[in-house]
Amino acid sequence: MDTEAGPGSPSYTPGTGRPFPEAEPELVKRWHSGGGELVELLSQVRERFGGVAAFRLGPTPTVLVTDPQAVQHVLARYPERYVKRSHRARVLIGDGVLAATGAAWKQQRRLLQSQFTGTGMRRYEQRITDAARTTAGRWDAYARTGQSFDVGQEMRRFALDSIWRSLTGHALDDETERELAAMESVGAALPTLPADIGDARNAVAADLARIDAVARHAIEAARGGAAGPDGPGLLHVLLDAAAEHPEYTDRLIRDELVTLLAAGHETTATTLNWLYLLLDRNPGAREQALAAGGEGSPERRQAIQALIHETLRLYPSAWILPRHATEDDTLAGYAVEAGTDLLVCPYLTHRDPELWPDPEDFDPQRFITPGARPTHPGAYFPFGIGPRACLGLQFALRESTVLLEHLLPAHTPVFSSTPTKAVHGITVRPDGPTPAALAPPVT
Repeated sequence: MDTEAGPGSPSYTPGTGRPFPEAEPELVKRWHSGGGELVELLSQVRERFGGVAAFRLGPTPTVLVTDPQAVQHVLARYPERYVKRSHRARVLIGDGVLAATGAAWKQQRRLLQSQFTGTGMRRYEQRITDAARTTAGRWDAYARTGQSFDVGQEMRRFALDSIWRSLTGHALDDETERELAAMESVGAALPTLPADIGDARNAVAADLARIDAVARHAIEAARGGAAGPDGPGLLHVLLDAAAEHPEYTDRLIRDELVTLLAAGHETTATTLNWLYLLLDRNPGAREQALAAGGEGSPERRQAIQALIHETLRLYPSAWILPRHATEDDTLAGYAVEAGTDLLVCPYLTHRDPELWPDPEDFDPQRFITPGARPTHPGAYFPFGIGPRACLGLQFALRESTVLLEHLLPAHTPVFSSTPTKAVHGITVRPDGPTPAALAPPVT
């Protein structure tokens, strides 16, 4: 691919360059007639035309971006030229930080950023550990009694407990967990909801009412001083912000709370579910991670984190990142016109055999062995890169690591059945339940 000229280069003129290679209409027609998922079409476009190419689902072309340099250009170098528009989950998360744009997004991001790095993260270490211990206790009981359970549901319960403790200072109770299951129902309905936001909300009004009731109760409790056993949480930070920033109304606080709940548990739960399915197919990877070092050692922690990163390579938290060009630009030598829609696709970048040898294989050693993985920031970005990268990256990695440190040495789920494929929705999730049982503990 041509080397991209940048600002300051004599040959750089935004919007100049040759037209994108474009997939022929027959390719799109065959995909439509087969009723396949979008990822199948995108995979064919990338395979045939490379890391920057166009295809048409309507009258104007959409540009697929998987080449690492082009990924960095769009997401990290020039995010003001390639912006997010409406978020698919707006019906659920409203004006929360994931859906916000412009000046509102900058302020919301600035407020939350400090909570997910450095000192902010240290505030939530014990809460994550307590959630992991609670999960480990349940798994000990499953092993003693032989009770079967769904691994995916267990991972969702753990991840929701972690973020609920971090938000409110309280452990997740059974009633709150049942009510917040409505988030999953809304998420599953999103692809089929009406385009009009009002009609979409009406279609899931009962589930939204359950979610709103939980949020309202949590806000009222925090405002009344109910900090919880571990002290104040993220929700208290939002309430404090309202004292200085009038735009932090109860509605915006609700939207931020639901955004953090939804985004803060679904992606982590899905990643952990995939990880256990991958370990089931590759049992040696578990043994290798545990053999890397003793309990609590840096070597074991590094090996466990390699399991997580390799899972995220195959099933990134955000498998596709839509962007919209606000002005003319030149991308990888091709002319981008203002108004062009782009799809940046970590899922396909992470499976590019030119970047990742044997890309379909589960090989955590890629993230331990020097030189075994590409170093370009646009080659591995399961949480995105640039200013709109996922806020909760460090939180998600930390809670996943802590849970696996508790569970991997003691328990190996034996699945009675496993899903046969992945579903590419807002996240990439297994197509079906993941029922399992645990061997009784060795005495």
